[in-house]
Parts: sequence; structure tokens; C-alpha cells
Amino acid sequence: MNTVSTVDASQARRMAYSIVLWQAVTTVIVALASWVIADGLAAVSALIGGGISTLASLAMVVLAFRPSASAGAMNAVRAFFVGEAAKVATVIVLFTVVLKTMKVAPLALFVAFMATFIVYWVALANALPTLGGQRRKDTAQPG
Repeated sequence: MNTVSTVDASQARRMAYSIVLWQAVTTVIVALASWVIADGLAAVSALIGGGISTLASLAMVVLAFRPSASAGAMNAVRAFFVGEAAKVATVIVLFTVVLKTMKVAPLALFVAFMATFIVYWVALANALPTLGGQRRKDTAQPG
């Protein structure tokens, strides 16, 4: 049996922005931990690494949930593709600029980036099933 579920766009938008907020919070936590464990350079590097991921996610959210995206299914799909492309481009450009022009602690930079990346995927994995309504329970009865 095929089922189609709808997602409330405003609820999805709120969820997306909350993920960006949690990425920013995670960035600050990793930066503080880096400062305690290592030094100021590590803390700044963690802020930069987490900031890259957070800014990339913000770019994706802004583009994917712009008002024209809700004008139809194809517009929504197009907006998400554009948002995802902007996210990837933002990560590539910012890492290139940072690694070529700044002195950073690479471990702190990449740990913070990965921590925010994990926040993104864990939040999506936990939130998406609730957006489409209740999960269907198997009601198959024996024989």
C-alpha cells in the first residue's frame, strides 16, 4: 500500500532553523572545550570550523524555505536542490579561504565541523518521522 504524507512547511521551516541554532550552540561548546583542553588558537579554530558548517546550513535553510518554494512541488524540489548546492559551495569556499589564509589548529577546526555535521543528521533522523504524522504500525494478524 502506497501512502502519501504531507508536511507542514512552517513546521519544517522551524525545525530547520532550530537545527541551525543547535549547530551554533554545539560550535560554542566545542570551542569552549578546545580552549580548556588546548588554547585560544584551538578555540578560534573550533569556532571557525563549526561556523562554516552552521553558515552552510543557514544558507541551505534560507534558500530551501524561501516563499517561492511553497508555490508547488517542483518549486519546492528546485529550492532544496539550490539550497543544497549553496550549502556545498559555502563549505568548499570557506574551507579553502580559511586553510589558505589563516593559521588554525586543524584538529579543533575539523572536530567542530564534524560535531555540527553530526548534530544536523541526528536532528533530521529524530525529527523527520514526526513531520509526516504518525508512523504506520504493522497490523498484520496471523492467519
